[in-house]
Amino acid sequence: MTSSSPPTEQPLSRRIAEDLRRQIENGELRSGDKLPSERALAKQYGAARNTASAAIRLLAEQGLVTAKHGSGVFVREPQRLFRFGSDRYSIKNRETGLTPFRLEAKRQGKVARIEVPSITREQPPADVAERLKVSADEESVVHRENHYFANDEPVQIVSTYVRWDEAQGTLLMEAKTGKDGIYGRLEDLGHVMTRVRDEISARMPTPEEAAILTLLPGVPVLEVLHTSLDQDDVPFEVSRYVHRADQTGLLYELRVES
Repeated sequence: MTSSSPPTEQPLSRRIAEDLRRQIENGELRSGDKLPSERALAKQYGAARNTASAAIRLLAEQGLVTAKHGSGVFVREPQRLFRFGSDRYSIKNRETGLTPFRLEAKRQGKVARIEVPSITREQPPADVAERLKVSADEESVVHRENHYFANDEPVQIVSTYVRWDEAQGTLLMEAKTGKDGIYGRLEDLGHVMTRVRDEISARMPTPEEAAILTLLPGVPVLEVLHTSLDQDDVPFEVSRYVHRADQTGLLYELRVES
């Protein structure tokens, strides 16, 4: 007859974190409430101060609390997901005069901000070259990198690629591209978007992406490799969207083909 080993007891730091998480979920601790100090938590649970610190770190990694320098640790407001779906390029939404991101931020009552850190002519990555049908061995594209913020919190990185021979000398080389953004300028060049192809995957961020998006350890990203096709079924723009997965959802409504 064999005997099974007793279950291993959770570390005290995790038990403290679970108790605080329960208090947050049942409303004992509400959004904006300040957590007890590490010293107070250590005394309350009969733990060392570094154990209390580890418990708070676990809560922060779960996105439940945030530290404010010089003020303490506070319960975070529940985050609404930014939802981007199949309607993001619709004429109806474009008629609002807002980009998809600005429209979604407005729906949530948040202030959108977009930074354009670089616009460069370069050799495209192999997957972009394949979809845009350009050479991967030449500087055949213009790469526009945009960083998107809501209430000054980074939400997504977008790397957009268009053909160099079309972009040169146009507003596609400028940070501000005018009415209707880059799609308006691409329409000026004869490309009317009639179909899109989105390839979606989840992965862990690169160190650079984690730094730009200020991601906590363990938070993945959603990558959408988007291809725009025009009225002649010609691909004319490819964008790589890198969304922080803790704040973004993707919503697609598709017709079922017979």
